[in-house]
Amino acid sequence: MQGFQTVFDCYLSLFLDTDSFECAFVDFFEKLKNYFLVYNSIIIPFLYYKDLFMSNHPLHIFSGSRFVQLAEEITSELDLQLGNAISTFLPDSEIHVILNEVVREHDVFFIQSITRPVNDSIFELLLYLDAFRRASANKINVIIPYFPYARQERMSKGREAISARVIANLIEQQGASRVIFIDIHNPAIQGFFNIPVDPISAIPILCNHLSKSDLSNAIIVSPDVGRASLAGKYAERLKLPLAIMHKRRDEFSSTRVTHIVGEVVGKKPIIIDDLIAGGSILKQLDTLFDQGITEKVWLSITHPILLDSALDIIYNDPRIERVIVTNTLPLPERAKLCTKIEQVSIAPLLSEIIRRIYHGESILNQLVLS
Repeated sequence: MQGFQTVFDCYLSLFLDTDSFECAFVDFFEKLKNYFLVYNSIIIPFLYYKDLFMSNHPLHIFSGSRFVQLAEEITSELDLQLGNAISTFLPDSEIHVILNEVVREHDVFFIQSITRPVNDSIFELLLYLDAFRRASANKINVIIPYFPYARQERMSKGREAISARVIANLIEQQGASRVIFIDIHNPAIQGFFNIPVDPISAIPILCNHLSKSDLSNAIIVSPDVGRASLAGKYAERLKLPLAIMHKRRDEFSSTRVTHIVGEVVGKKPIIIDDLIAGGSILKQLDTLFDQGITEKVWLSITHPILLDSALDIIYNDPRIERVIVTNTLPLPERAKLCTKIEQVSIAPLLSEIIRRIYHGESILNQLVLS
């Protein structure tokens, strides 16, 4: 053999006689794996070259039953087929899951959006993790775009469950190798896990969508101090000023704004948050307008839980002009009919994350780092 030219001449000859590029590539290196190439006085096994270009563990993407459309978007971006699995919800409310494909020694990415009913979604996720583990998957990477119970990450009054920690324990104990979530309510939750956790952000996607509009008189508004870091990332990317609303929580789901830091008079407010559920953020608009806001409000929010109480306000409050959300969760049917609500897809982001993780590349630019 005479260097790399010999390698590629042999490979080209094999490729021309083979219908599949992948089959040719694998077959070539399997046949020659016991031979060695001498190049620049370095002896390198041929098998090493195979490993540079192709994982020994095939990539397989599966989805739970809760939001298959997102998983189909992701697999379409990657030019892959969604794995064949079936979830059956039995009359007595039990759940049965089965994998209809071999996953032995495969690198699995399982996508589960935690939609209502939340606890059914969680249990379906746990059953799939058990199925993958028992089927001898090599790695089980779990993508949970919206992480459940993230607002119950600490005891605020005592004698309370730390529910987010319970969820983390269950996922880890069922065999997950890695967890990926988007704009979690409290990024410190990643510390509840003893396995790799990748906290991804949808901010670049949302900012890109916002940047297509006129932002000359806009200001980013954080609904509370806890979201100030998130708001700061918006302000930095869009090169806009920042205002922070300070509020006090009276009950578990009841808050009131005490004051606002930042000059908001005459500005177009873009209120940001990680999620919108019952609409507490919308109930703060009176305080915002009392401070001198004159233009209609935009909201940019990652997770659209959108309970009826929030939708009532969005539909009926003329001060709300746009509500921009992602598809980490499916929109409720009533929300789909609302012309104020715009949904931006996170499929390109997640498909790129999957590709990079599978090929061992860095995802640092996509992480949420305070």
